[in-house]
Amino acid sequence: MDRKKLVIGCGALAAVLVLGGVCWYLLKGRNSKDENVVYVNSVEKLMNLGSGNGLINRFAGVVETQDTWKVPMNQEKTVEEFLVEEGQSVEVGTPLLRYDTAKAETDLAQARLDLENLENEKTNLNSQIAELEKQKKKADKDEQLAYQIEIQSAQTNLKSKEYEQRSKEVEIQELQRAIDNAVVTSELAGVVKSITRDSSSQNMYSSEEQALITVIGVGNYRIKCRINEQNMSSVQNGAAVLIYSRVDREKFWKGTMGAVDTQNPGRDDSNSSYYISGDATTQSNSYPFYVDLESAEGLMLGQHVYVEMDNGQSQQKAGVWLEEYYINDLDSDPYVWADNGNGKLEKRSVILGQHDESLMQYEIADGLEKEDLITFPEEGLEEGMKTQKSADGRMGQSNPPGMEEEFPEEGMSPEDGAVPEDMIEDGAVSEDITGDEAIPEDMTGDGTVSEEIPAEESQPEEIPAEGGTADAVPVG
Repeated sequence: MDRKKLVIGCGALAAVLVLGGVCWYLLKGRNSKDENVVYVNSVEKLMNLGSGNGLINRFAGVVETQDTWKVPMNQEKTVEEFLVEEGQSVEVGTPLLRYDTAKAETDLAQARLDLENLENEKTNLNSQIAELEKQKKKADKDEQLAYQIEIQSAQTNLKSKEYEQRSKEVEIQELQRAIDNAVVTSELAGVVKSITRDSSSQNMYSSEEQALITVIGVGNYRIKCRINEQNMSSVQNGAAVLIYSRVDREKFWKGTMGAVDTQNPGRDDSNSSYYISGDATTQSNSYPFYVDLESAEGLMLGQHVYVEMDNGQSQQKAGVWLEEYYINDLDSDPYVWADNGNGKLEKRSVILGQHDESLMQYEIADGLEKEDLITFPEEGLEEGMKTQKSADGRMGQSNPPGMEEEFPEEGMSPEDGAVPEDMIEDGAVSEDITGDEAIPEDMTGDGTVSEEIPAEESQPEEIPAEGGTADAVPVG
């Protein structure tokens, strides 16, 4: 009897241990899935990412005017007074500066005195020639040759004085003109962009024309961008482009891309327009190119914008369209990772429709609605995982395999969701990005490293980090 009780007790204990192990295993597996939350976002939200989704090359640009007028440097003149200030609006004829005319007036008085002396010398020479002519007629034939030589010498001297007289008259005219035009007026209606008060500070190594005053016209705008010399093939002369506001993604303008201006490379100066490659053994210039606008209405001079090829991304399409990287097994049994409506992850089969090759998008003919929630496909996803609708734009697992940090914050567009915007090819230089709109530019389009410019105001929703190639692929 005791033996039978012992066997029954051991069996019961074994059953309890097995049941406990199973429960522990199931509980552990369940908790493991619950801890690894998968963030999802609505199809409608992902469809409305608009510009800056990393699929199209993007360039940083600044609005400038095509009309510029300059008062050139003149080392022979001294500015007595500047009559305007930087930023001041001017009209055609507005006085800009006044030159000092004291020296010109002194030189003019001396030139007039010299001219009077030349006139007297000419009169004397003419009288001398006339007298020699009289004496020659009275002289013997043997003496006439000597008179003739003396007459010719006097005539030569007279011609020299006449030439000096004409030169002196021109000098007097120029001096008088300088005095009369001592006040320089604007030949262009616009705004005073810059004033060089110290002519000794001019850059002797610059190929650009040095100016005392630069006036830029108002209106007739264009967009100035820069491109690294290793990525100039990205610029297509005559290509249609879209120009987007950096602070309002709903605003955009249309334009046409121009050729790269290879005659004006960026130089190694305080504006950091000279890039140093990653291996620090080679140097690479950046070059400007310009975009002509169909209409500049709503743009401001100096405004910073984004420029990208117009592949039709601004047009709204009917139905459901997704970037192809959201879709798995495109060539066999396409599916997406979606929320099943109960907070769990599932594989959702979809039927594909049209394919937009330029934007790398597929039409979802059946299987998804705009209100459905999906996530970016990545390694480690399993059906049954807990899902959570993203409130800050993050996508994918909260702690995907191999990731120590919970989620990469930098380079994402929190509001849009799922698409990193830290890969922008623009070749931009710090001179194009100033003030409150400053943007870090630690990467150029070809992976080269330039000086980083810290942002003064963080705008994660609107201003992605610039500099990499635009063929970025979203990360989880």
